[in-house]
Amino acid sequence: MYIVSSAKVKTEIREHLQAAFNEVQFEFCEDMKEAETYLPEADVFITYGEDMQDKHIHMAKKLKWIMVISAGMELMPFEAIAETNILVTNAKGIHKKPMAEYTFHMIFQHARSADTVKQQEQDHIWNRRIPLAEINEQTLAILGTGAIGQEIARLGQAFNMKVLGLNQDGREVEHVDVSFSMDDMDEMLSQSDYVVSVLPATNKTENMMTSERFKAMKPNAVFINIGRGQTVNEQDIIEALDNQEFAHAILDVFNEEPLPSEHPFWEMGSVTVTPHISGISARYQPRAFEIFEKNLHAFLKNQNEFINLVDPSRGY
Repeated sequence: MYIVSSAKVKTEIREHLQAAFNEVQFEFCEDMKEAETYLPEADVFITYGEDMQDKHIHMAKKLKWIMVISAGMELMPFEAIAETNILVTNAKGIHKKPMAEYTFHMIFQHARSADTVKQQEQDHIWNRRIPLAEINEQTLAILGTGAIGQEIARLGQAFNMKVLGLNQDGREVEHVDVSFSMDDMDEMLSQSDYVVSVLPATNKTENMMTSERFKAMKPNAVFINIGRGQTVNEQDIIEALDNQEFAHAILDVFNEEPLPSEHPFWEMGSVTVTPHISGISARYQPRAFEIFEKNLHAFLKNQNEFINLVDPSRGY
């Protein structure tokens, strides 16, 4: 068994895997360029999912399994993979804790005017007439009720928020008070004080949030995007905020990253920009390789019980 990785793997994780699976030969590479040397002989390939191209699938004649140690897979060459019998799994779910914490950090920052409080501290200003709001009994809408969305919903209920959730067919989801289907999205938006998008980038979600969606929102609502930038029309955000159709946008993902320095978002007081950090955690790789290790045990035993199995024809 020959396993090749194009992802930079922490030393302690490498050493653990090599000790736990002494019957397996591991090749840990610094990047895809180095990994290309070993790909033709690889049985298993580990990647972050951003470096694979059709040519890599064609050169990996022995490849049986790709482990994507991230949740986003929009750059994976799924058309080429779908033509093979290569198994694909990913690390879906490992982002749920840090991304849910990020979401509530930003919600509280907005509700409790944290930027104003910090600026007053720096300016030595004692002013208690600051707009301070509670999130208690506010309505939180979550676009996408997968693992991340459910963790955000759990925290929302803990803060006594009413939690609404959007999924394909409006099915019931744990920690979500009321579920909506895609057809009822505008009705859900009209009820919500905070709208959090964790939608992936797919053909169905591209530019899902457009001017019509923003017009459906409350004038005091806050929109938070931690999913993918491609799900939102950025020009429509600018126009909707200029027209005061909703109050504030907190954006961690963008159509182009890094966000260009001349982009209007940087200068807009009604927009908070963060540099795609919602999922960053020191526990990222340990969580991802915990999934990989469990799947590797199943793979070596020829079992068919894999965590986070991906359908290449659907891309998720």
